[in-house]
Amino acid sequence: MPAEIIVGVLGVETMYGQAAGKFRVLDSLATLAFAYPETANRETRMTYFRGELKQALLYARESRIDPLSLHGSFAGAIGWPQFMPGSIRRYAVDFDGDGKIDLRNSAVDAIGSIASFLSQHGWQRDQPLVFPVTVTPNMSWPSLIGKRLEADTRRDELRLAGVIVPDEVPVAYLYGLVDLEDGTHPTRYLLGTQNFFAITHYNRSFYYAMAVIELGHAINRHRAR
Repeated sequence: MPAEIIVGVLGVETMYGQAAGKFRVLDSLATLAFAYPETANRETRMTYFRGELKQALLYARESRIDPLSLHGSFAGAIGWPQFMPGSIRRYAVDFDGDGKIDLRNSAVDAIGSIASFLSQHGWQRDQPLVFPVTVTPNMSWPSLIGKRLEADTRRDELRLAGVIVPDEVPVAYLYGLVDLEDGTHPTRYLLGTQNFFAITHYNRSFYYAMAVIELGHAINRHRAR
């Protein structure tokens, strides 16, 4: 797992632990589980947060900690990497080997847990992340944007749809077409590999994934000076 991706996630999520949240997790989850705002998806969201409330109590019991001591975001995300309780139980790891998973105080556990999460969401060793492309007007490429959070289209299929793909883009990988609108500036188009889409499972946003990637690269460039 490239260090710059983990560094990017930690920076975007909590400014390296500086903004991990001060809300009591049980209060946040209980409120969202039983008093979610009146929205079209209210019942679905309440069901989700009821599950996370259960996961928080199970996590506290398994970790032998007072559940009222858990603090995090307004939505119940915990620690440096802002894992929801269910994600802690599924993906977090005791990376420092001290016998407990502590995403609130152990940067080492946070690093290992982010790597575990991305690995379990399809991260491929040594695979690139994104390639810039352009598009041809009046072709079928718009139907390829945001189909799924997966890389599932071959390079030649993208070209047939009107995406202008440079020859240096490897033919061996699958890709997903990504659009990044930028206010008054022209929209950026990218081909994301499976590794790009692994990051979107952390947060379902193309902008989030690019923020992680670009922050990690910027830190790498700074360190190399």
